[in-house]
Amino acid sequence: MQASIFVTDDEPALRNAIVKRLARRQHRVRAFQSGDELLAAVEQDFPDLILLDLKMPGMTGIEVLEALRTKARDAVVIILTAYGTVEDAVEAMKLGAYDFLIKTVDLEGVEPVIDRALEYLLLRRRVAYAAEYDADQYALARLVASSASMKNLLAQVRDAAQNPKTTVLLMGETGAGKEFLTRVIHHNGARAKGPFVKINCTAISPELFERELFGYEREAFAGAERRKLGLLEQAETGTLFVDEVCDLNLAMQAKLSGVLQDRSFRRVGGTEDMTGDFRVIAASSRDLKQEVTAGRFREDLYYRLNVLAFRVPPLRNGVEDIAPLSKRFMVKFGMELGKEVVEIDPAAIAILERYPFPGNVRELQNVIERAMILCKGRILISGDLPWELRGATAPAPVA
Repeated sequence: MQASIFVTDDEPALRNAIVKRLARRQHRVRAFQSGDELLAAVEQDFPDLILLDLKMPGMTGIEVLEALRTKARDAVVIILTAYGTVEDAVEAMKLGAYDFLIKTVDLEGVEPVIDRALEYLLLRRRVAYAAEYDADQYALARLVASSASMKNLLAQVRDAAQNPKTTVLLMGETGAGKEFLTRVIHHNGARAKGPFVKINCTAISPELFERELFGYEREAFAGAERRKLGLLEQAETGTLFVDEVCDLNLAMQAKLSGVLQDRSFRRVGGTEDMTGDFRVIAASSRDLKQEVTAGRFREDLYYRLNVLAFRVPPLRNGVEDIAPLSKRFMVKFGMELGKEVVEIDPAAIAILERYPFPGNVRELQNVIERAMILCKGRILISGDLPWELRGATAPAPVA
């Protein structure tokens, strides 16, 4: 990474030596002899990294560091001093310094620390971008619905997002978008800054379900060498998504029902009852009312999940939604693949709209991803689509 680096030190010889060394590595370097000069510069320019002397006439490095917290929050700061003390190091770290180095004549150790600091900066920026993109892709304002069923569904999702304590149940076919809508609810409500934690109930044993959900104490069972926090604790102030809740056996259903009743639980092997602040959203690919009638699902759990429930319609019931969804996926994969595909040919849209998509939205997403990989121009054409869509029609699943 070729970075913009500001070097601030009142010793000209050392300052110039650092500048020359960094310039040889193709970094863009500016030098300052005082904290006042540095702070004036960051008003006009935004460095990636700042090397800051701790002991200078006028403003000290600590005072400059305090000012940088508001003026250059994104910059990584490395403190340099010939008079290093533990107290100074602790104070600098509290104020956000990345590292603390003692000056040496040969500057030994400076470059490796700079390299690590720049790697840290890149990682931090990627995480920030991912979080911003994550929140953006789930923003309600960006979701487009054309069919009446999808418009109604988004209205229900909006209601769920605005009621952050209410338990939610989503039912619909596999691939219909239940997890996506769960994340939309999470990201558009008061719990958006809290964690989003998921457990998939398909083919999970009762023992593993209990350990994952509740956590366990040290020596609670053979192999439990240390305490582990369960998903309920990890979901504190956020959302716990219980996917395919219909696959839980009756014993596990009873445990989940108990949690929903009073929001309390106990770690496996523990003696302390714990309470949590989390929201539960459950999803099922089977109709839970029918499962209750068949004796495969507990009635008490059904009613505790069914506080705010809605059905996610299959994609074949909303053909009008295929075009906007396809364009949304086109933009998504264009960003990921670095391709400037700006449009989908109407002939390709017509093919997509004729296909029944037994795999629902998930299948459509996979189709568009494959087509984007094959696309050679700025327009996604019918030839980029899989042959089975162009030359065959899959039978619609039996309702």
